[in-house]
Amino acid sequence: MTTARTLLRRTSLASLTAVTALALGACGGSDNTDVAHTSTASAPAATATGRHNQADVTFAQQMIVHHRQAVEMAGMAQEHAHSSDVKALAVKIEKEQEPEIKTMSGWLKSWGEPVPKGTSTPGMDHHSPSAMPSMPGMMDDQQMRDMMHASGKAFDTMFLTLMIKHHQGAIDMAKTEKKQGVHGPARTLAGDIITTQSTEIAQMRKMLGSS
Repeated sequence: MTTARTLLRRTSLASLTAVTALALGACGGSDNTDVAHTSTASAPAATATGRHNQADVTFAQQMIVHHRQAVEMAGMAQEHAHSSDVKALAVKIEKEQEPEIKTMSGWLKSWGEPVPKGTSTPGMDHHSPSAMPSMPGMMDDQQMRDMMHASGKAFDTMFLTLMIKHHQGAIDMAKTEKKQGVHGPARTLAGDIITTQSTEIAQMRKMLGSS
């Protein structure tokens, strides 16, 4: 009798141990699944917005305004310029810079940042005397009016002289982006601006020398 009871107790203890092991294993499996799920779910959040900083935002906002003024200046050439070379250069500038304005506007929208309207950066009064110094190479209102009222060879000289200054300002801004920005596409665009506008400055200097 004693032997039978001992055997029964051992059998019960073994069964209880097996059930406990299964329960613990189930809990452990659930924890591992949760950890794996949490890790996988959180991964996209780290890259969803893309990597950019304030330098990238400033570059895009200011270069949009800068480009818009260059496009406005180029638009005057078709009516006021005398040289066909000046007119051709103006068309080239428009074709280069208008798509870049759209690209930079897209970045700002994706970052939740304001896109400049007209030729003013967000929070900046275009007519304020202190508005333009933060963007090198920008023309003031009087210079834009002078261009509008010029024509023929006088316009050509004024356009080339002021556009050289304008391009140099854009190059300075692009160099700042290359040094301080972190957004890959913005840094690439900055490099393209440096290359393209440096070439155009050399071209315009030759055109001035032959005029």
